Amino acid sequence: MIIEVDGVEFSYNGHPVLRNVKFSVAPGEFLAVLGNNGAGKSTLIKCLNKILQPRRGTVLIDKENVLQLHRQEVARKIGYVPQRSEGGRVTVFDAVLLGRKPHIKWDVSVDDLNIVERVLALLNLKGLALRYIDELSGGELQKVVIARALAQEPRVLLLDEPTSNLDLRNQLEVLRIVKRVVHEQDLAAVVVMHDLNLALRFADKFLFLKDYTVFACGGMEIMTPENIAGVYGIPVTIAKVQNIPVVVPGLN
Repeated sequence: MIIEVDGVEFSYNGHPVLRNVKFSVAPGEFLAVLGNNGAGKSTLIKCLNKILQPRRGTVLIDKENVLQLHRQEVARKIGYVPQRSEGGRVTVFDAVLLGRKPHIKWDVSVDDLNIVERVLALLNLKGLALRYIDELSGGELQKVVIARALAQEPRVLLLDEPTSNLDLRNQLEVLRIVKRVVHEQDLAAVVVMHDLNLALRFADKFLFLKDYTVFACGGMEIMTPENIAGVYGIPVTIAKVQNIPVVVPGLN
């Protein structure tokens, strides 16, 4: 396993937000974190990245405890994409080059530049390399932020609602890229998602959070109408369209 999370707990001002969260993610796996608003999904992502310090539990990446590492060491292991990213007067190339910061000792090397070029090509961004990021569309900016995370050469990608505010075409493109990179480079991805149908289409594994703890975790065997109804409180049917599972909410 790349990620092993055991007994993570977190509270805001004494109010529990995460309780005894346990799960693991193997190389090449895309884990979708699912649940209602307020279930603790974004808090979990920030605990994994040490942005927030859990009051209890361990987060291991390749057997090293992330919660005991310095920020720069964490940044070498984890690429993080937050819910919202701001544009600025910096070029796409330079924005992606910032992902190399945890690895740069004295100055930018040829290797750093080559890695940026490779990541830009991977996400089909080479044609935008000299554009300023405040001139980009939402979908283009999101790909730049993901490219910056990949330029870190992390073992783990943490993405917090990477398709929010994207149109359907860009949602599919961004998730296809993430899935391909995770599988080809044997990374582990933990992705907060709201759209169950996108999760079913792209994720290898699923984690349902409810009442601040793990309701269910596993593969397709846990994506049942009973579990979904138990988490979201509405009846659903799971059908297949062109062999792709689709969640259809009940009418009542």
